[in-house]
Amino acid sequence: MFENKIDKTPKVFIRTFGCQMNFHDSEKIAGVFSEYGYEETQNVEEAQVIIINTCSVRQKAEQKFLSELGRLKNLKAKNSELKVLIAGCVAQQKGNALFDRFPYVDFVFGPQNIDALETWINSSLSNSARVNNRTYLKTIPIKRVGQVRAWVEVMYGCDNFCSYCIVPYTRGRERSRPPSDILNEIKEIAAQGFKEVTLLGQNVNSYGKGLPEDIDFSDILKMVNEVDGIHRIRFVTSHPRDLSEKLIKTLRDLPKICEHIHLPIQSGSDRILSCMNRGYTYRQYKEKIDMLRSAIPDIAITTDIIVGFPGESEEDFEDTLTALREIEYDGIFAFKYSPRPMTAAVSLSGHIDEKTKAERLSKVLNLQADITYKKNKALEGRTVEVLVEGVSETDRDKLTGRTRSNKIVNFYGGQKYIGDQMALAGNLVMVKILKAKQHSLYGEIL
Repeated sequence: MFENKIDKTPKVFIRTFGCQMNFHDSEKIAGVFSEYGYEETQNVEEAQVIIINTCSVRQKAEQKFLSELGRLKNLKAKNSELKVLIAGCVAQQKGNALFDRFPYVDFVFGPQNIDALETWINSSLSNSARVNNRTYLKTIPIKRVGQVRAWVEVMYGCDNFCSYCIVPYTRGRERSRPPSDILNEIKEIAAQGFKEVTLLGQNVNSYGKGLPEDIDFSDILKMVNEVDGIHRIRFVTSHPRDLSEKLIKTLRDLPKICEHIHLPIQSGSDRILSCMNRGYTYRQYKEKIDMLRSAIPDIAITTDIIVGFPGESEEDFEDTLTALREIEYDGIFAFKYSPRPMTAAVSLSGHIDEKTKAERLSKVLNLQADITYKKNKALEGRTVEVLVEGVSETDRDKLTGRTRSNKIVNFYGGQKYIGDQMALAGNLVMVKILKAKQHSLYGEIL
């Protein structure tokens, strides 16, 4: 007679909203809990600890978090031992006020104090598989997702204070990591088998401020380019004002840097750009685009657009549409303006009604959809290098990966790999593009 083995390993469930920085923070949170014997689960019902990593950049993301948190109240009512934690930018922004509104929440911590998790775990969790007596993590452990692509922070915070953006208030002022710390982390992930690294920062182009040595982002890229085992380098996000000729030449000359840049424009109107405190005009921005394309002809460029900023007239909005037509981005992330507490834009006059904002957003997305499809269509028949990430989420018989220009490619692994498609994960392969879709490409391995 066999006994059923009961898995007594404590479980943690992490739900993440927002940007790459937030997803990387969730990897850190998972790493901390892993050190205490916790296993991450995708089933919220079996978790002893539930963490919502929040985003406050836009109201919609905050509303999603509030809906999720409301559902957790019922779980907490059924299980008084369940721990509910709030992380991320909403936690940093609202702090203890969250306890007043949601008394069933057990702990609140923001991106600037993830290290406080250790103290809370030691004092609050009796079901930890092991005790860690440290009270501060100088190097927070990271439990990375996947084995192919990894994120590495090069800096934290932001000093730009764009009038619509809450990030400087939730993630703090700019702090650059020492280059030795960055390189050691990248060498470590290379030794673990990761092939691609994405360098993270709110404005990576301003890297180096406040460090004792004379160093900038170009210097960091050159150092990372020398790390054995890393085949591709990406980075986000770049502020157009700080995109220098030196950096553009570095992007052109270093073989491991991928031909893709995300360069947020936000608006095509000089008047709105000034109100946003972006620090450039449309023509100055367009000159940077022209410099990039002259230096790197095949570069893919993506951007962010905000529609319905306070005071945005029809003429201002038309300037944005004109910018999209002139520049022809490979893709965009477009959003309706969302008032954020503490930001300067909240007090501006001329706030736009939701109906107008929705109409403008629809026009932007429809225009860009045609441009993106045209860009993808031009790749049909071409052979591209793809870094294989694994099995496609939409078709388990296919593999998926990305081109150097960050376009998603789905393809069959070929006769040689039937039954063992995952043997290709982490490899660079050549794929012929057979068909373009709106947001991805389909091809066959050569």
